[in-house]
Amino acid sequence: MKWMIASDLHGSARFCRAMLEAFRREEAGRLVLLGDLLYHGPRNDFPQEYDPRAVTGLLNGVKDHLLCVRGNCDSEVDQMVLEFPVLAEYAFLSVDGRSIFATHGHHYGPDNPPPLGTGHFLLCGHTHLPVHRDCGAFTYLNPGSLSLPKEGTPHSYMTLEDGEFTWHDLLSGEPFQPLR
Repeated sequence: MKWMIASDLHGSARFCRAMLEAFRREEAGRLVLLGDLLYHGPRNDFPQEYDPRAVTGLLNGVKDHLLCVRGNCDSEVDQMVLEFPVLAEYAFLSVDGRSIFATHGHHYGPDNPPPLGTGHFLLCGHTHLPVHRDCGAFTYLNPGSLSLPKEGTPHSYMTLEDGEFTWHDLLSGEPFQPLR
């Protein structure tokens, strides 16, 4: 099964619609969201078409395909309107023979990793930068940001299929090389 992985939507209805179009285009079976779904956060500008209520409806419409972890901008009040779990700090996944620790990145990250086995993957959002980095015992992966990318990187997401991670420009769907 193909997985799509994305992060840091921050309440943008525009980029939520684009993400769902990409999800359909990719024909992925599961959509993993690494937090910061509805709120823009006090350090961020408003993303384009900031509309958390619309984002809530769009995400609830695909709830059976979602697996989410909590971001630093997600709260219990968000869980009251979302029809799928969003408050787990992390998820441990086994996908295509890969052991993946999925979290937002504000508690665990490449500089403060959880206990991981050799060859495991640490999957985080939070920094808004698409990254693929060998950290010795584990590999750090970040899909970048859907709505508020940083350092000139594209609005982006990742896919995992047949054991391979690929980064994609959200708007064009074209693959690209992440930062190292």
